[in-house]
Amino acid sequence: MVVEAIIKKLKPLGMEVYVVESDATMTNADKAFEATGMKEMCKQNDVECLNLRHVKDKVKIKIPNCETLGSITVPRIVTESAIISAAKMKTHMATKVTLGMKNMFGLLPDKFKAKYHAKGISSVVVDINSVIKPALTVIDGFVAMEGRGPTDGTPLKMDLIIAGKDVVATDATTARVMGFDPKEISHIRRAGEKGLGNIDNIEIVGSKLEDVKHEFKKSKVTPG
Repeated sequence: MVVEAIIKKLKPLGMEVYVVESDATMTNADKAFEATGMKEMCKQNDVECLNLRHVKDKVKIKIPNCETLGSITVPRIVTESAIISAAKMKTHMATKVTLGMKNMFGLLPDKFKAKYHAKGISSVVVDINSVIKPALTVIDGFVAMEGRGPTDGTPLKMDLIIAGKDVVATDATTARVMGFDPKEISHIRRAGEKGLGNIDNIEIVGSKLEDVKHEFKKSKVTPG
């Protein structure tokens, strides 16, 4: 499990580690922690699983030069922590792909997230990443998902991890691995245009992109 591997790297450094998620309209994070084995894994590693919806101490962050959100409200712990965005490599019916940037959407503690889709989810993702930046993004592509992602797609064995300190560059590289042009993915393109990270001129260490690239089956995109 990628999350457990990250924990085992951080714990010896004396860091206090939390695994966080928040409820969504159709998902209860606490039940998901149980069902996926995440809660038991955290217990074994002496790490707390935290449902951000239930954290009472929150702060409001204004978003300058916003796309659609003038501000967001998040738990204070989010603003005071070094965030590692550990995301799965998947296609998405609304955003074409869901990777590190889209994963940051999960930091919003609201249960009913449909209101954000109504504002344009790609624009919302850009706004979140403009004020909350992960220190590290890790894309888990051991078993990815293609087709009707993020929930009804087909598992695809890739045996791949893509990681980087620039979430935009990491997502752009992963998109290329999946057979997408990142400049045709709204939230990645706009983040690059706003200077939130690099889309081009990315230093890749390890396997060559062309050696791991696989043309993912695309999801029929329903803008949201």
